[in-house]
Amino acid sequence: MSEDFTVVGPLLAEYAEIEAALADPAVHADQARARSLGRRYAELGRIVSAHRAWRAAEEDAEAAAELAAEDPAFADEVVPLREAATAAAETLRHVLVPRDPDDGRDVILEVKAGEGGEESALFAGDLLRMYLRYAERRGWSTQVISATESDLGGYKDVSVAVKSRASDPAEGVWAHLKYEGGVHRVQRVPVTESQGRIHTSAAGVLVLPEVEDAGEIEIDPNDLRIDVYRSSGPGGQSVNTTDSAVRITHEPTGIVVSMQNEKSQLQNREQAMRVLRARLLAARAEAAAAEAAQVRRSQVRTVDRSERIRTYNFPENRVADHRTGYKAYNLDQVLDGDLGPVIASAVELDEAERLAAAGG
Repeated sequence: MSEDFTVVGPLLAEYAEIEAALADPAVHADQARARSLGRRYAELGRIVSAHRAWRAAEEDAEAAAELAAEDPAFADEVVPLREAATAAAETLRHVLVPRDPDDGRDVILEVKAGEGGEESALFAGDLLRMYLRYAERRGWSTQVISATESDLGGYKDVSVAVKSRASDPAEGVWAHLKYEGGVHRVQRVPVTESQGRIHTSAAGVLVLPEVEDAGEIEIDPNDLRIDVYRSSGPGGQSVNTTDSAVRITHEPTGIVVSMQNEKSQLQNREQAMRVLRARLLAARAEAAAAEAAQVRRSQVRTVDRSERIRTYNFPENRVADHRTGYKAYNLDQVLDGDLGPVIASAVELDEAERLAAAGG
């Protein structure tokens, strides 16, 4: 019996409308709108393809059933075709589950050293390198926009912008890196340890979807307190003889962003505003989720640094994700950017939860 997928009708109509719009040169004069339409078109394209495959499988199964009713010789074909139609229906049901609307966005990823002093700062540097290598493997571009180095060459904190040219939201940066927010714990013998004892330290990661258009997040200049000061390097030494560093405080929310890596005060201010918009967008999304009682707060989508999400054990060359149960003994490869299987475990769990929530 054919399943009822009438919900697809409006989506097919929307797909056709966007297809027509993208064929209009005037639409591409507004790059932000063109990008938004392109991402929605790619997202709906998955539904359209799945729907077509399901319809074809249903028609094949129905045709085989009709032939088998007239000629028993065709009976053997009915069962596999029915199974194919059932599988196609399941695929369609899966792609119909609403995606995270931010999946197609680029991100600003922040890594901060936690407890553990210099060892934590060195681990923060290892995490940064891991993310940069992972981005390189996926063909994403990266830009370190803020960094405070430690005395031994690690990072007290570092922020990096990660961008993709992918039009399909499923291939977006946020779609993959949003699962990285939380506490990352390391177990190893620190370079500062003379007795060879294994220590445990941690670093916090925060992932923010980036605002594509400044107008998307309106900020009243009167809500900002902007302070300028002299940049400093590891150990507090001055690295700039002018007051080029900028600290912006968004007074309504208390969000504070400091930037000192650029040479000019104007550049630091622009980068600080970029990070501030991303943090305000994340705060808005969290507030919306909190207000909607039916919105599921996934255990794998948190950006709360208080949650320990993963352990990197150097003596055993082991990486373990505490949310998904993923465990592997290739830590050296993971830290070299082979992060795909770890993230895939989070994606699979998130999609399973979304599918279960949609079915319930």
